[in-house]
Amino acid sequence: MKHGVNGVALGVFVFFFLAVTVLGFMAARWRKAENEHTLDEWGLGGRSFGTWVTWFLLGGDLYTAYTFVAVPAAVYAAGAAGFFAVPYTILVYPLVFTFLPRLWSVSHKHGYVTTSDFVRGRFGSKGLSLAVAVTGILATMPYIALQLVGIQAVLDVMGVGGESSNWFVKDLPLLIAFAVLAAYTYSSGLRAPALIAFVKDGLIYLVIAVAIIYIPIKLGGFDAIFSAAQHKFAGPPGGKPTGAIAPGEASQWTYATLALGSALALFMYPHSVTATLSSRSRNVIRRNTTILPLYSLMLGLLALLGFMAIAAGVKVTNGQLAIPQLFEDMFPDWFAGVAFAAIGIGALVPAAIMSIAAANLFTRNIYKDFIKPDATPKQEAQVSKFVSLLVKVGALAFVLTMDKTVAINFQLLGGIWILQTFPALVGGLFTRWFHRWALLAGWAVGMAYGTLAAYGVASPTQKHFGGSSKEIPGIGEIGYIGLTTFVLNVVVTVVLTFILRAVKAPDGIDETSPADYTADAGDPGVATELPATAGAVH
Repeated sequence: MKHGVNGVALGVFVFFFLAVTVLGFMAARWRKAENEHTLDEWGLGGRSFGTWVTWFLLGGDLYTAYTFVAVPAAVYAAGAAGFFAVPYTILVYPLVFTFLPRLWSVSHKHGYVTTSDFVRGRFGSKGLSLAVAVTGILATMPYIALQLVGIQAVLDVMGVGGESSNWFVKDLPLLIAFAVLAAYTYSSGLRAPALIAFVKDGLIYLVIAVAIIYIPIKLGGFDAIFSAAQHKFAGPPGGKPTGAIAPGEASQWTYATLALGSALALFMYPHSVTATLSSRSRNVIRRNTTILPLYSLMLGLLALLGFMAIAAGVKVTNGQLAIPQLFEDMFPDWFAGVAFAAIGIGALVPAAIMSIAAANLFTRNIYKDFIKPDATPKQEAQVSKFVSLLVKVGALAFVLTMDKTVAINFQLLGGIWILQTFPALVGGLFTRWFHRWALLAGWAVGMAYGTLAAYGVASPTQKHFGGSSKEIPGIGEIGYIGLTTFVLNVVVTVVLTFILRAVKAPDGIDETSPADYTADAGDPGVATELPATAGAVH
């Protein structure tokens, strides 16, 4: 392990950071519209992105700095269990191929900016829309915080700030990165991360390609790497294993339910939907769901870095530092700087999209619905810009004032929460049979049960929120809490829908029609600019 500030790596890191900062501000003039003061323009890039821009934007959105750090860190700590992210990103794309084009079409038709806009329009329920919006904001906040954790991990390994006893000096680099992110997001909206995503993904692919060839050569090949990992996970003689190269029978339920539950949840996150709705046609979405699995190949190679860190003898007290430390130890200083830049920029892109998505939810589904119903498109854009700053400030405060494991635990809890919006969103895209009150009740039961179940999970270092897996009631196997909660949510929703329809409980007004779900850009009646009353219940 090297000590002190790595000046060469820091210089390369700063170069790339400055380059993407310039790109972020230049993005304000990229495809600039005549009227930029609308959520369509600031929050969705004018709904104008084609296949490649959308591909890079979605990739930059879904494969974050935390992915770069946490997936191999999980493999470093426990072995094969960390590979669950690979099958879940394989499962997710056939799944979203069935519903994302429908969501794009109905949203383009009615000018919907958020998932809550659609839920309100489909079920005629501001209460259900509010529940979806609040869930999205709550689930997104710790996710943004974890992007800042990724930047902080890189800065610590480079020796910048982390060793100082003065809190201001220690956190100054992160504060600067936050200020720059906030400034160009406020100025350029979604166009900034869309443009920067090209640099981010290019760097990540370059680093992975070099790492997967260069590091094994230095370590004596993959035989030596897997042997070192096997030796570590076997544990001390007579002791318990600390992990496994392949998952054992006892962990298969956990592995499978975590992969499936994560696949169901991924495109429920507001930032995933924001990137999707920025596309210019439904065919762009369909094409992207067929080529995005290329990122899953990258993710599989990325996970192998965890085994390489073991073979390289990386020793860290915080597992999140394992991969940055591996790069520091194995690469020449200049290329370590490139790798650190890939992680740092990999945090800026999703953090920007997430803050925009959370701000759009607040503006459209809290501010406009409940505070100022007559807000103009320009006022909506101004409020969303301001709220995006507040969201980032909240995430920064979270990182600076709380233990990092708290942020990780809340992100795990966020995955459980966001999955509870699946019946309303995906169910609503295919059927109007679910009753709005039943969906709201199912959501409430799922949120309560999932939170309490996660609260009761302990780990060696924590009494509460120590993980996201627990015994599945009625089965007796350990499984992902989010999937158990989702099943409970669906059961409650279906049973109550039967009851409410039997007693003829009042249904909301559906402002959509069957043709809306297959409409494309340019079709008659499809919105090309967000109307001031878009999404209102008639």
